[in-house]
Amino acid sequence: MSDFLPKEVMDGLRAAQKKAERKRSRRSVHVGDEVYPILQFAEEGFALDAEHAPHLRGLVDIYEGPRHLYQALIVASEMKDDLMRYEFKRNTVASDHAPRDFYQELDAPVALLDWSKP
Repeated sequence: MSDFLPKEVMDGLRAAQKKAERKRSRRSVHVGDEVYPILQFAEEGFALDAEHAPHLRGLVDIYEGPRHLYQALIVASEMKDDLMRYEFKRNTVASDHAPRDFYQELDAPVALLDWSKP
């Protein structure tokens, strides 16, 4: 079917498709103050629109809406089909609290009261 459409129409269709993908994308990459929508996400990496994506490298944060999902170390991998692909060197799940370095009993008290002082 694409053999019968003029080049301008095909370019317009591709641009509309890219715009729709950026709109429905909920995940994004945050690098400092810059934010880039993720168009494809997989266990081994993700892809951004090649037109707007720089060659990112290093530590980035990945969000889904306002929720911080991952902190990842990435490297630019390849450009394919108008997408810039990045691979994870390290991908760590983000946490809102520090990990405990001790075992906590399931039935441990929440707090201890000191009744010795008046």
